[in-house]
Amino acid sequence: MASGLSRRSMSQSIASRLNESAEATTKAKKPTMVEHDDEEVAGRRPRYDVFINHRGVDTKRTVARLLYDRLAQLSGDGIRSFLDNMSMRPGDRLEERIFEAVRECSVAVAIFSPRYCDSEFCLRELAKLVEARKTIIPIFYDIKPSELILPQAVVDSKDHLPRDIEGFRFALREAKYTVGLCYDSATGDLAELVSAAANAVVERIEELEKVQRQQMIVSRL
Repeated sequence: MASGLSRRSMSQSIASRLNESAEATTKAKKPTMVEHDDEEVAGRRPRYDVFINHRGVDTKRTVARLLYDRLAQLSGDGIRSFLDNMSMRPGDRLEERIFEAVRECSVAVAIFSPRYCDSEFCLRELAKLVEARKTIIPIFYDIKPSELILPQAVVDSKDHLPRDIEGFRFALREAKYTVGLCYDSATGDLAELVSAAANAVVERIEELEKVQRQQMIVSRL
């Protein structure tokens, strides 16, 4: 009797495994619907969502780094931010990597500080962001929007073509007339600034993703 039960039990076990194997094979053969955005169709997902444009000597160890960390914390590393000293590796070509991140991002944070306009790299990044029509969230850090003026030393420099100078001026004008966050280090709360900036970035990314989803739906109708 025990032997009969054992044989039946073994037969049932084998049958059960065969059924599970058949179901697994059927599931594996079923096509799955995978939605791709434009970048994924092209072969990969953008490496960065947010580009943090800043003058290192003024803000790298304060608002720029704190914002980078806050965005990672808020999104569980779902939002990928480009901050030069955090995102670049030895061997990277400086301009190539930076301008690749500018092209990929959907939102940029431009942190304007007292020595921002003295930096050729800051100005070139900003001009590229404006030229690419990226959404830019300005932070006016110890500087007023009206003080965003191209220094005469940059204008007179022989390193820039006339079209470069005009591009810098146009980008600064665009930033000057964009609603942003103002901060005075003498009286302001840095934690509040970082929190407000991170929330603004997340909101903008969500809005842009919503528009992209709607466009995809319309294109499939």
